[in-house]
Amino acid sequence: MLRLPEAYRGLFKRPFGTLYGSIGELLPRLEGRPVYAVGDVVTHNLLAAGVVPEIAIIDGYTMRTPCNRSPLLRARWLTVKNPPGTITAELEDAIEEVVGDPPAVIFVDGEEDLAVIPLVIAAPDGAAVLYGQPGEGVVLRLVDTAAKQEAASMLSVFVRE
Repeated sequence: MLRLPEAYRGLFKRPFGTLYGSIGELLPRLEGRPVYAVGDVVTHNLLAAGVVPEIAIIDGYTMRTPCNRSPLLRARWLTVKNPPGTITAELEDAIEEVVGDPPAVIFVDGEEDLAVIPLVIAAPDGAAVLYGQPGEGVVLRLVDTAAKQEAASMLSVFVRE
């Protein structure tokens, strides 16, 4: 398991991509791309906008309170454990599996916030990865070599336990 040290938490508060005020603003950027969503509200808002993500990673919460808008996607569901502030091998393995065989939902028992990092690493070039930026909007990261390198660099500050 990888754990994010407390000293580095601030680095992960900056958007890892382009911040938009709403899903509607970024819809044109999604056309023709595989769409991957991290977070219950982002997934719900994509579905409300008529976009069905190929992969959704959710945990049933938003900003640490139960989310009553968890999406009901018709896709296979995998459940994994991932405590807050960590990236477990179980989560990484599930991401690898669903990227290779979408569509799917990964339901996280714990917290899905950091899943965007291994998701960007596993995603094919050209994919659109979206996640919520609390109190600000939604972040869109288009996957390319630079995105994968930045994600790998972010992982380098984690401690293996």
